[in-house]
Amino acid sequence: MTSTAATSRELPHPERDEIRLEGVLHALSDPLRLQIVRELATDGDELSCSAFDLPVTKSTTTHHFRVLRESGVIRQVYRGTAKLNGLRRDDLEDLFPGLLDSVLAAAERQAVGLGDGG
Repeated sequence: MTSTAATSRELPHPERDEIRLEGVLHALSDPLRLQIVRELATDGDELSCSAFDLPVTKSTTTHHFRVLRESGVIRQVYRGTAKLNGLRRDDLEDLFPGLLDSVLAAAERQAVGLGDGG
């Protein structure tokens, strides 16, 4: 944890060596969580929770972000009053080379095949 943030505003994240493949796969198996990850990967930057237009309640959205954070797929940090979300691409690539890119490519192919376009 960084000393610059107030302790009460820090969120727990697994260390790189605590990230488990089965947790990552579980997190990515949900369509809404996969949508969040796809948007983060496309944007390439940190996005606030409110930047995502998800067809679920705020509490359900919070649950999905928590699953992604606790599995090690994303990192959430507070900046002012905003909670920003960033993909832990480097950690995932080091631990599971090619996994994230393969999942994202498959999700894109599926979206195009279903007519979503992305």
